[in-house]
Amino acid sequence: MKLPTVALVGRPNVGKSTLFNKIVGKQVSIIEDLPGVTRDRIYQEATYNKKKFYLIDTGGIDTTKMDFNNEIKMQAEIAIDEADVVVFIVDGKEGLTSNDLIVRDILRKTNKKVIVAINKIDVKEAQDNIYDFYELGFDTYIPISSIHNTGFIELMEAVTMNFHEHPEKEDTRIKFSIIGRPNVGKSSLTNALLNEERVVVSNIAGTTRDSIDSVLKYNNEEFIVIDTAGMRKKGRVFESVEKYSLFRSLKSIDRSDICIVVINAEEGIMEHDKHIAGYAIERGKGLIFVVNKWDTVKDISIQEFEKLMRAEFQFATYAPIVFLSALTKKRIHTLMPEIVKVKENIKREVKTSLLNEVIQDAYQLNLPPSYKGRRLKIYFTSQTGINPPKFTFRVNSKGLVHFSYERYLENKIRENFDFEGTPITLQFKNRNGDE
Repeated sequence: MKLPTVALVGRPNVGKSTLFNKIVGKQVSIIEDLPGVTRDRIYQEATYNKKKFYLIDTGGIDTTKMDFNNEIKMQAEIAIDEADVVVFIVDGKEGLTSNDLIVRDILRKTNKKVIVAINKIDVKEAQDNIYDFYELGFDTYIPISSIHNTGFIELMEAVTMNFHEHPEKEDTRIKFSIIGRPNVGKSSLTNALLNEERVVVSNIAGTTRDSIDSVLKYNNEEFIVIDTAGMRKKGRVFESVEKYSLFRSLKSIDRSDICIVVINAEEGIMEHDKHIAGYAIERGKGLIFVVNKWDTVKDISIQEFEKLMRAEFQFATYAPIVFLSALTKKRIHTLMPEIVKVKENIKREVKTSLLNEVIQDAYQLNLPPSYKGRRLKIYFTSQTGINPPKFTFRVNSKGLVHFSYERYLENKIRENFDFEGTPITLQFKNRNGDE
C-alpha cells in the first residue's frame, strides 16, 4: 500500500525544519560517509497515532532570490503532484507577506487539501496578526508553536484525518527498482526483462515521468519490477532545488528490496551515478550495478571496466556488476540470476554459534587498539535483523569502537558468509544494557 504524502511549504525561516523534526520525532541524521548523499533529507517516513505517511520538507520559497520562479515551480510541483495534504506554514510574528501571497497563488490552483499553520503563536505580535492570514482564502487555520508544541495535536489530527490506521496486507513478492540518471536505458531494460513494450521508450532524457510497477515471472516466482523516472541533476541554477525532482524515484527506492543502478557504458561513470547508489545504500537496499549499452563499447574490456567501477564505487564493493545491452538483449540473461542471489542474501540468517565463532576468531587474530588503557571487548554477537542483515555486538564500551575496526569486523562477516549485493548493519551495545 502506497503511503499518503504530506508536504510542508512556506517562506524561509517560518519554522518548517523545526516542525519537520517534531513530526518525524527526531533530529534527522546527516549521512556524510557516502558520496553524494544529500545532507538535508528531502523527506522522511513519519507516524502519528499509528497512521504512516511520507513527510516532505520543501525548503523556503523566497522571491528575493535570483531565478526564484524556477524554485517556486519546483516547490509547487511537489505540492501539486505528490502531496495528499499540504501544510502551508506562515510566520505569525511577521504577519502576512508578499511571499506568502505567492505561495497562496500556487496552492489555490490545486485541488489538494491545504492547512494553514500559523507558527510562532507564542509571541505576542503573532496573536495580533492571526486574523490577517484569513485573507489567504483557505478553509483550515491552526495556530501553532513549533518550538513549544502549541497546537501540534490539533495540526496532526487535521493532517491525518483521512489517513488509514491499518494498511492493507503487504505484498510479500520481492520488489526491485531500476534506477539511474535519465537516458541510461532504464525503460529499455524493463522492457527487455518483461519481453514486451510495457514502458514508453524514447531517446529524450526524462521520458518516464512516473514510476511504473510490473509483474515479472522468473523460474516460477513472481517479482515486482519498478521502473522509475530519471534521477536528474540540473545545472547551477537548479542546484539548490535539484533534490526535489528526485522525489518519485526516491519513493520507489523505499518501496524496493533491491535497487538496480543502471550505468551508461557510452558515457562512462558520472558523479551523479554515485549519488544515486549512495541513496540506495543509505536506505538499506540490496544493490546491483548494470552497465548498459555494453555492445557500443569497443576500446575497453569487461575486466578493465569492472576495475574502474570498483575504484569509483569503493563504498559498494559488495555489489555485483552485470554487463549487458538492454536494446539488443545481449547478455540480458545474466541479470536475473544476480537478482535471485541478492534476494537470498538480503534475507540471509546466520546461526548465532557460527557467527560468534567467526567474530571471536577475528577478534583474537586482530585485537582492537587500546584507548587510554582500555581495550574493546566483544562478549556476544547475534543477528538481529534482515533486509538488510543487522548484527548486534554486546561489548564492554561501545565508545571504544573505532570505525576502522568496525569495517574490519564487517569484512570478516562478509568473508565467511555470502552477503554479496546487500549492505549489512553493525550495532554495538554495552553489555550492562546502556544504549
